[in-house]
Amino acid sequence: MNLENILRKYRDQIIEEWIERLHSGSSERYRERPLDELRITVAGAYDASHAVLIHNDFSKIGCHIEWITKARLEGGFSLSEVQNAYELYRVLLLPALTKELKGPSLSKAIEQLNTCLFYTIRRYSNYFQSLHEREIKDHALKLEHQVANRTRELTESEAKYRVLVEEINDGYFVTQDGNIVFANKAFCNIHGYKPGEVVGRSFLDFISQESAEEVKRLVKRLYNDRMISKGHSQNLYTYYRLNKDGTSLPTENKVKTIMYQDKLAIAGICRDITKRMEMEKQIRESENLAHIGQLTTSLAHEIRNPLSSVKMNIQILLKNVEFDGNDKRRMEIMSSEISRLEKILAEMLDFAKPLRLYLEPTSINSVIDKCLDIVDVKIKEKGISVKKKYSKRIPWTMLDRDKLEQAIINVLLNSVEALSLEGEIQIRSKMEKSNNGLIYVEITDNGPGICEEDLPYVFDPFFSNKKKGTGLGLSNAKKVFEAHGGTVSIVAREQKGTQCLLVIPVRQTK
Repeated sequence: MNLENILRKYRDQIIEEWIERLHSGSSERYRERPLDELRITVAGAYDASHAVLIHNDFSKIGCHIEWITKARLEGGFSLSEVQNAYELYRVLLLPALTKELKGPSLSKAIEQLNTCLFYTIRRYSNYFQSLHEREIKDHALKLEHQVANRTRELTESEAKYRVLVEEINDGYFVTQDGNIVFANKAFCNIHGYKPGEVVGRSFLDFISQESAEEVKRLVKRLYNDRMISKGHSQNLYTYYRLNKDGTSLPTENKVKTIMYQDKLAIAGICRDITKRMEMEKQIRESENLAHIGQLTTSLAHEIRNPLSSVKMNIQILLKNVEFDGNDKRRMEIMSSEISRLEKILAEMLDFAKPLRLYLEPTSINSVIDKCLDIVDVKIKEKGISVKKKYSKRIPWTMLDRDKLEQAIINVLLNSVEALSLEGEIQIRSKMEKSNNGLIYVEITDNGPGICEEDLPYVFDPFFSNKKKGTGLGLSNAKKVFEAHGGTVSIVAREQKGTQCLLVIPVRQTK
C-alpha cells in the first residue's frame, strides 16, 4: 500500500482521534472550542498536509496557516498550544505508517512527514511572530503617544496658569544668593514641607547629593550668561530633588534670571516628572522586549523543530526490544534530556508571547495547594518540610488560575532548588482589607539566600545563578502578577534564607 492510499484509508479515523485528543487534552482553549469547529479546522489541516505529502502542493497549507493563526490569536491561544496541535498529526499518523509500510518505504514516508510538519510549524511560527511583533510595536507606539500627550498637556498648563502662582500645581520659587526668598504652596508640598519651613533656606537643601554639583554648575552658567547678554537668561534642566523624608525623585526645573525687589534673582518652576520618566522607561522596555522576543522566538523554533524529530526517533528506537542494558539506559537519558530542553524552550516562548488573562472565580489557597501537589515529588526527594498558614478570610476573586499556578510553581521551584536536604518552606496567606483589599502570599525558605549584589537583577530575563536554570521563572512570575494588578518582591539576606512576597488585588466575583 502506498502513502496516498494510507492517508485515504486512515483519514476519518485520524481526524476523529485528533479532535478527541484536542477536546479532552490539557489545553483549556481547545476544550472550550465547539466540536463542529474543531472538525472543520482538523479536517482542513489533514487535507492540506495530504496535498503536501502526495502532490508537493504547499498552497493549501499556507492558506490554512494564515487562517488558523488569526483565528487562534483572537481566541487567546498560545503559540505552543497550536504547535502541539499540529504535532498530533505526526503522533497519530506514525502508527498507521509503521503498520502499513516497511523498510525504505517506511523511512521515506517518515522523512516526508517530518518535512511536511517542519514546514508547517515553521511557517506558522513565523506568521505568529510577525503578528506578535506588530502587537508589541503598536503597544510601544501607544505609550509614545501617551508621553507626547502628557508633555503637551503639561506645557499648555504652564502657559495657562503661570500667572496664578499660588494656584498652579507646579512649584514656583525665587532665590537670591542661593537662598530661597519665595516659594509657593506647590513647591512646599512637592518637597514635603510646610510653607513656613522653606523660605530662608539654601536651595541646595532641596537637591539630592547626586545632582548637587550639576545644579551648582548650571546656576553659575545662568548668572554668567546674564552678565554676558545683559538681559534675562533662562535654562531648562532635570535633576533629583531631595524631599523632607529623605527620598529623591526626578524633577524638571525651568529657571531664568529676573530682578526681584531690585536685586538679581533666579525664578524657577519645578515639576515632578516621575510618571513621565516611568512611561519613557516602559517604552524602552517594550522596545527591548520586542527585540528579545523576536530573537527568543526565532531561536526557540529553530531548535524545537529538529529536536522534535530527534525525540520521535529516539522513542521509536526505545520500542526496539533488542535495546537493553546500558544501550537502553543511554537512550532513556537522551530522551529525558530532550524533554528538559523542551521545557526550557517552552519557558522561553512563554516569556516572548503576549500575556492574556482568562479570569474566573478562584480561591488563592486552593491554587497554592495545587502548586504544592505538582512539586510534591521534588519536595519529598529532598525531605523538605512545608508549613502552611492560610487565612480563612480571603474571598474568592477573579484570577487566571492556570497562569497563577505556573507563576507560584516557579517561585516554589526556586525555593526547592535552593534548599539542601531537610530544609524548610513556610507558606502564609493573608488579606488586608484596610489596604484596598489586597491578598498577600509569603513563601519563605531557610536556604542560602541571595547576595545583596544580585537582588536588583533577580527579575531580569535570563538572569540565573543555577546551573540548569533559564533565568525566566521569576521574570514570568512577575509578568503574571503585574498583569493581575499585583506585585512580586524578594526579601533576602545572604546565608539566612529568602522570602518572596506575592501581592494581588481582590476582584469581586460576579
